[in-house]
Amino acid sequence: MPVDTIDLRQEFEAVDVASVLAQLDQELIGLIPVKTRIREIASLLLIERIRQKMALATTFPTLHMSFTGNPGTGKTTVALRMAGILHRLGFVRRGHVISVTRDDLVGQYIGHTAPKTKEILKKAMGCVLFIDEAYYLYRPENERDYGQEAIEILLQVMESQREDLVVILAGYRDRMEKFFESNPGFRSRIAHHIDFPDYSDTELLSIAELMLEGQSYRFAPDARDAFVRYIAVRKTQPLFSNARSIRNALDRIRLRQANRLVSRLDRLLTSEDVMSIEAEDVLASRVFAAASAGNAA
Repeated sequence: MPVDTIDLRQEFEAVDVASVLAQLDQELIGLIPVKTRIREIASLLLIERIRQKMALATTFPTLHMSFTGNPGTGKTTVALRMAGILHRLGFVRRGHVISVTRDDLVGQYIGHTAPKTKEILKKAMGCVLFIDEAYYLYRPENERDYGQEAIEILLQVMESQREDLVVILAGYRDRMEKFFESNPGFRSRIAHHIDFPDYSDTELLSIAELMLEGQSYRFAPDARDAFVRYIAVRKTQPLFSNARSIRNALDRIRLRQANRLVSRLDRLLTSEDVMSIEAEDVLASRVFAAASAGNAA
């Protein structure tokens, strides 16, 4: 039975979207424009849910999305939280994300692509399909490439099954723009384009400290200063991947810290010893050596 009035707060608390948004805030430093857009989408879907209960004329919203940005900017994490929001609000049956790349969808010989793509779509029904580096589906320079077949199947299902499947395309901003220019069918089916900015140096330091805290480590004051220098240098070098590079750097720092501690067996270790990252653990990074070599050259 349609209703005339709905308590907005009660409806909001009933689906508990707030906990997912809070989790997003806890997991990701910064990304204010991204978080704002996710909240806007959540608000839109909450109102759509209310309109359905009121039996007001409405069409099922198009929920397919495009996430653009450099590696390590949180696209996969946001996709996971978006799936949770969609599930809580009743727009997907399951709050799961099926993450794939071109290799999962495109075959290597005639007749191989269609069954591969359809099998992935079958698994993704009722949840979110996340296609990373989606532009690799389209390779116009190769006349014998089968990516176009996967694209045509995806486009058909994105339209005909949009009430039971949400597709998120992800990748570098410039490459995704060219991909949409070459495949306008995708652009017309994407309702939400969200760009993920690179992290600032301050945000990267906060990410590092949050990661260390989660593993019961912390920077000594001089190590913190050294890591600030590390960030500035690392960002100028090739293959920098934002939070992903920070995580990899911390893994190597922990390795050096452990080696430093074990190099002296004739001592008693305190919890402070094993928790503390010292400046030498950071400064021993090859990043500094490479920067010095570059300056010398």
